[in-house]
Amino acid sequence: MNALKNIFENLPKELREESFENILSTKDFKLERIISEGHTSPPNFWYDQDKNEFVLLLKGKAKLSFEDGSKLELKPGDYLIIPAHQKHRVDWTDPNQKTFWLTIHY
Repeated sequence: MNALKNIFENLPKELREESFENILSTKDFKLERIISEGHTSPPNFWYDQDKNEFVLLLKGKAKLSFEDGSKLELKPGDYLIIPAHQKHRVDWTDPNQKTFWLTIHY
């Protein structure tokens, strides 16, 4: 029997750190749910990933910045593709509500 799940349920009791949940993965593909609540990337830290990343903001708000100086503010429904090795960071997530991300690394 298939187990029905809901992307907005089964939340961690406390979010001292961002929550990363691997939903599905293969050698070349990973689908994950990320939950943030006021979390940001550490100072002077940049994600520099080996794979492209599709990012969909499902709920909440967030701000991303890129090494080239560009910035994006995301609201529910916004999505983007971050090419492999494009350095980026999370500058802000809403501290007053949980922010739900769905990401695909490919």
